[in-house]
Amino acid sequence: MQQPSAVPELAHARTNPMHWLATAAALAAVVAASSFIQPDDATAAQAGPPPAAAQAAPDPSAAQIPMNCAGERPQIIKHAAGDLDGDGRTETVAVARCAAGSGTPPSGVYVIAKPATGKPRVVATLVDPKDKLNVTDFAVTNRVVTATLLGYSSSTVPRCCPDKTEKAKWQWQGDAFVRSEQSAAVGA
Repeated sequence: MQQPSAVPELAHARTNPMHWLATAAALAAVVAASSFIQPDDATAAQAGPPPAAAQAAPDPSAAQIPMNCAGERPQIIKHAAGDLDGDGRTETVAVARCAAGSGTPPSGVYVIAKPATGKPRVVATLVDPKDKLNVTDFAVTNRVVTATLLGYSSSTVPRCCPDKTEKAKWQWQGDAFVRSEQSAAVGA
């Protein structure tokens, strides 16, 4: 036996082709009406160079990274961009290292700029791979480059297990990047 619906008002909830046609017509009318509404023309003009955020950051993979990786290109592990020297142009800071089958190869940290013409190029080395440091916690914030540098107290420490930790930051001052310690170096 069929039980009558407790809510007979819902009987109209069934759709038919006429409902779909009416919905499509209403939607088409809304879309057509919205095409006639346009924002006002902008009247402000920007003077000077575009802000650094509007300019594309140099691609670190297009730059010649000064590392000897046995015939291979260095790997870009991390990179971040910002206007580091306040000139209105965006620079890229890249952490790079050579590929290694095992162990942890040393890192290099490079500032890359894009000239008006030509390929991006390295303009500063913040960490040289010859120093045998690994870079972690890398960031570019408010024109400051920060990183945690992991190193080794002696050549007998296995390359897998750095035993020295140092937090460093670099900031453009005058005509060069100046490095300062964020805190005293600590052993791991």
